Amino acid sequence: MATGRKRGGQAEAGDAAHGGNGGKDNQLEVAIGHQVRQFRQQLNMTVAEVAKLAGLSSGMLSKIENGMTSPSLATLRALSQALNVPVTSFFRRYEEQRDATFVRSGEGLLIERRGTRAGHQYQLLGHSIGHRVAVEPYLITLTEKSEVFPLFQHTGMEFIFILSGQVVYRHGSQTYDMSPGDSLFFDSDVPHGPEELLKLPVRLLSLIVQPRSDD
Repeated sequence: MATGRKRGGQAEAGDAAHGGNGGKDNQLEVAIGHQVRQFRQQLNMTVAEVAKLAGLSSGMLSKIENGMTSPSLATLRALSQALNVPVTSFFRRYEEQRDATFVRSGEGLLIERRGTRAGHQYQLLGHSIGHRVAVEPYLITLTEKSEVFPLFQHTGMEFIFILSGQVVYRHGSQTYDMSPGDSLFFDSDVPHGPEELLKLPVRLLSLIVQPRSDD
């Protein structure tokens, strides 16, 4: 028991050294604290009970739960054992909070996708993080310089929504005369793309969902 308390004391000293970040963004600490409190409450345990099992003081555990200090790895390991959860589970809420992308009007990242045709401007509006599927929203602009032939083909599904202009869009053996407000949802492993530009410029939203590659 004395050994356990010694480890706890060392962990608290490390935590104290990391605490008081002088106004620094503490989203990680807040997220960890929220998870610790949630796991403790699910077990119907008091702060004092969990603190004792983890070799911490009640005051230190309270600071951790309120996001007021940055717990050391040793402390997180002790808490994971006390609460019977993996250490990685304390970071779950923080990872969820990070998975957001805000793009101001006109500031989408200009990229060239594999198979991009001349005159097809792609603006990436966001991307998913840490999921088994990749989700990529694009703003696509087609002008008089745009080449048209339906040779796009990739895994997954795609959704397009016409914002302006008019285009004949091909998917496999079918064609669709599309105007503003029209949309199309399809399997993207079938050859697809704009076949005829009827009214320029054409601007459309494209949402591509596909399994994330291993690389």
